[in-house]
Amino acid sequence: MVSFITPPGRPEPLHGVADGVPDPGNHLVLGTPMRGPWPEGTEVLYVAMGCFWGAERIFWKLPGVVTTAAGYQGGSMPSPTYEQVCTGATGHAEAVLVAYDPEQTDPEQLLKAFWENHDPTTLNRQGNDVGSQYRSAIFWTTPEQEQAARATRDAFEQVLADAGHGPVVTELRPAQEAGRFYYAEDYHQQYLQKNPGGYCNHGPNGYTCPVGLLTSGENTPAQTEVLPPR
Repeated sequence: MVSFITPPGRPEPLHGVADGVPDPGNHLVLGTPMRGPWPEGTEVLYVAMGCFWGAERIFWKLPGVVTTAAGYQGGSMPSPTYEQVCTGATGHAEAVLVAYDPEQTDPEQLLKAFWENHDPTTLNRQGNDVGSQYRSAIFWTTPEQEQAARATRDAFEQVLADAGHGPVVTELRPAQEAGRFYYAEDYHQQYLQKNPGGYCNHGPNGYTCPVGLLTSGENTPAQTEVLPPR
């Protein structure tokens, strides 16, 4: 029998945006600290929807978002590097931290953007990006986020089923169970702001997640403003 030994993660915290660095700096677009401290009442939701470059840009554009960051979550290795995550051996997903002001937005609106901008029916894959690091996932930190995750999943799955698609294979679990969010290397943070013509496979998938029906009874239009760079 052949035994596979997973190499250890980063022996030292990375320079810049990395665990253990007191001040990783501010968000290149929003100007807010990526690690905090954030205004009192700020809540955090973690999502994974394929390559984190395009996913992060979707969320930093949304009203009420305080900051975003790219990172790794849902795996077993402490402080993994990008190269290690890409092997699939660590079990991490390319994830995005979304810190938001609950007075200005809510989990349903954030998850509306999540569902409408990737394919949640493909297991460990988004387009040509294949591997467990590209899986679809929601890791919540509050009961309200969990309720929104399950309700929007069910609502969007029905929309897809009516159109002949599905089922949804998105991983749903609490962030505490998924494990620590490890900030990715500095060059991954706000990558598409630094590289406007860089790779991105995210954009509207053509279907509307009817979150308005879950709250006030009012439907909201599909997101159409977040497009891949041309």
